[in-house]
Amino acid sequence: MERTLSIIKPDGVKRGLIGEVIKRFEKEGIRIAAMKMIYMSKKDAEGFYAVHREKPFFDSLTDFMSSGPIVVMALEGDNVIQRNRELMGATNYKEAKPGTIRADFATDIEKNVVHGSDSPENAEIEIAYFFSKLEIH
Repeated sequence: MERTLSIIKPDGVKRGLIGEVIKRFEKEGIRIAAMKMIYMSKKDAEGFYAVHREKPFFDSLTDFMSSGPIVVMALEGDNVIQRNRELMGATNYKEAKPGTIRADFATDIEKNVVHGSDSPENAEIEIAYFFSKLEIH
C-alpha cells in the first residue's frame, strides 16, 4: 500500500471542483486517508515548495498557492503515486491527455487545479508537511 499527497489548488477550490476531483479518485479506487482545507501563508508555501526556490517561477507559484484556500489529501492505494499522476495529467495542461483533471479544468500551467507527489520519498515529506500521523486514518 502506497501513499501520496494531493492538493486541490486555489483555482480548483475557487471554481468548485473539490467534489469533481474527489469523485475521480474514488472512481479509481483511491482511498482518502486524510483530508483538510487550509489556507497557506506565503511562508508556508515557500517552505512547501523550497525545492524550487532557485527557479524563476518560485515567487509566482508561492504567491498563487497562498492566494486562497487549498484542500490537502493523503491518498492511499496500490501504485497510488503513478495512478494519481495519470489522473492529474501533464503539468502543462496543453500536453495533458483528454479526460485528465488538468486537460479538463486547468486554465494555465500554474493554475492547473491539482498537485501530486512525484515519488515515494517526496510523498512522505509532503504528507508530513501537512498531516501528523494521528490525522491519517
